[in-house]
Amino acid sequence: MEYNLADLFESVVDVVPDREALVYVDHPGTGAERRLTYAQLDEGANRIAHHLIDSGLRPGEHLGLHLYNGTEYLQTVLACLKARLVPVNVNYRYVEEELVYLYRDADLAALVFDGEFTARVAAALPRTEKLRHLVRVGPAPQGAPEPAVPPVEFADAEATGDPGRGFPPRSPDDLFIIYTGGTTGMPKGVMWRQEDLFFAGLFGGEPSGEPVKRPEELAERVAARGGGLTFFPAPPLMHGTSTLTSFVAFNYGQRIVIHRKYVPEEVLRTIEKEKVSSISLVGDAMLRPLIDALNGPLRGTDLSSLFSVSSSGAIMSDSVREEFQRLVPNVLLLNNFGSSESGSNGRATADSGREKGFRLEVNEATLVVDPATHEPVPVGVPGRLAQRGHVPLGYYNDPAKTAETFFERDGRRWVLLGDMATVDEQGIVTVLGRGSQCINTGGEKVYPEEVEQALKAHPDVYDALVAGVPDAVWGSHVAAVVQVRAGAGPLTLAEVQGHCRTLLAGYKIPRQLVLTPEIQRSPSGKADYRWARSVAAEADAGTGPDSPSDTDPGAATGTGTRA
Repeated sequence: MEYNLADLFESVVDVVPDREALVYVDHPGTGAERRLTYAQLDEGANRIAHHLIDSGLRPGEHLGLHLYNGTEYLQTVLACLKARLVPVNVNYRYVEEELVYLYRDADLAALVFDGEFTARVAAALPRTEKLRHLVRVGPAPQGAPEPAVPPVEFADAEATGDPGRGFPPRSPDDLFIIYTGGTTGMPKGVMWRQEDLFFAGLFGGEPSGEPVKRPEELAERVAARGGGLTFFPAPPLMHGTSTLTSFVAFNYGQRIVIHRKYVPEEVLRTIEKEKVSSISLVGDAMLRPLIDALNGPLRGTDLSSLFSVSSSGAIMSDSVREEFQRLVPNVLLLNNFGSSESGSNGRATADSGREKGFRLEVNEATLVVDPATHEPVPVGVPGRLAQRGHVPLGYYNDPAKTAETFFERDGRRWVLLGDMATVDEQGIVTVLGRGSQCINTGGEKVYPEEVEQALKAHPDVYDALVAGVPDAVWGSHVAAVVQVRAGAGPLTLAEVQGHCRTLLAGYKIPRQLVLTPEIQRSPSGKADYRWARSVAAEADAGTGPDSPSDTDPGAATGTGTRA
């Protein structure tokens, strides 16, 4: 037996087949749900895996998951691992142009997609030459055009696939690809060997103790441990963090609960009903709506089963943490730190916050290095975070970016992360911020260059810069500072948003528009993002003397549900 994720999952199934593995709430508030034991989930994954093999897919080919949360998502990931196909996450918010890029960049041979996205898939398919097999989950909307490649319905694939295993031997070198946003705004596929992902992203099968020392030990620990814990990954499974959280739970022999979409009131009801032990979120954008519900219609909800609330992708701010702690005093609030390129790096210290900054207790594989020499920096000297040992092989289809980010030193693989940081005498790391201009809005990464290109495609836009402005709900919102063409009529936020919706996913669309007579750039023509942020922030606060601002309050201060 090897450190292969399918082998490891099957070993857990064999010792706890009748233990509940997955609870899925289809439509929050309706009571519709699906419950699967480990044996049932394993059989369902076997059926889909055999269907994919019987359809002509071969080991090493790539399959995209363009899905909302559901049993089908995790079932398909497991099916890929069993059949030695490579699962690739697809952001379901992407529109046609973004999908074409990702489908092609990832060399997708197959796609499992939600019926709601039928029209988008049909539009993108003609420009994705390698994509030859489609499986659809649920019905298409009435009137939606059918893709040129006829999709197989998921229910039919599941019904006709062989329920047994009978798969060829697998390898710890089998790939798992996690797509993440790139510094230019285009997504990048992070290539993980499954053994490396098991130790770096899944804690070696033991999130609160010593990693296993041999593959067989995982099932032995599960059999001895017993059940009783429930994990709740609340963000979309299309984000690597939620899928990895699910596998952490599976490797631990426990169960997970998932919702199709994030609805705060239903999240709280599920915590109470299913006795959830641990829930993972993305920063204030997901935690604040829970507080609002607990202060309002869900006051008195029994959260006594809840042991921990963890955040990855965005930190939970001090004020929001304090308010939630007041409402749920016995819960442990954890700001975790990691990335698609590194897995888990560490966790915020107890004194991390406004006064001392974002401080981390990092694992032994994480260091702060000089980005030029890759040598560890002295105490107090800024450097870049880096991780060694169990790190990815690189970025799929991007050798240049791989060479910039991944390197070898002392016979070990390293990855150079994008975060600037310092380290103190005790080894505590203080994260200073991203080296790029990345905007983090509700845990989603938005890169200014991509939004600027979309803005400049509008006929009335002469020049534009994009910056992040602090936002009480989402952490930051996207602000566009725009210079209109001479002689053009008035430009409104609604018009800009309507234009951008044809080119960008919803979370990238500007929530604030600032019109300025001239965009300020350096003499060489480089963007002055400090100026753009200042102009946008002043306009947002109503203090800018010369820059009119048009803001969408609903978008900037939403209720916590994002499409």
